Amino acid sequence: MADTLELPVQGAEARAVALAVNQCIRGKTNNSGRLTLNAGVGSTTISTKLCGTTSKVILFPESANAAAELGAGTIYISAYNSGSFVVTHANNAQTDRTYGWVLVG
Repeated sequence: MADTLELPVQGAEARAVALAVNQCIRGKTNNSGRLTLNAGVGSTTISTKLCGTTSKVILFPESANAAAELGAGTIYISAYNSGSFVVTHANNAQTDRTYGWVLVG
């Protein structure tokens, strides 16, 4: 992301700290994304360095087919790994099952 900001662990200038805090206040915490489920397979892996084994993901459908799958209960987060999470879903040919996601923890 163009507006991703990370501060060094050894400290940063006051201006950089203020920018990072202001981005958080504005909701720019860099812990969200968009995914489109892979067609013809039963799972999709999303890589993000923010994910850990105790993280949680919330999915938000952004297309009619995504909403239908969520409503049918055939999509869930099946694994949380260090650096990725796995979305298990129906294996079909649909290419428009798009979701927004938010990761916490």
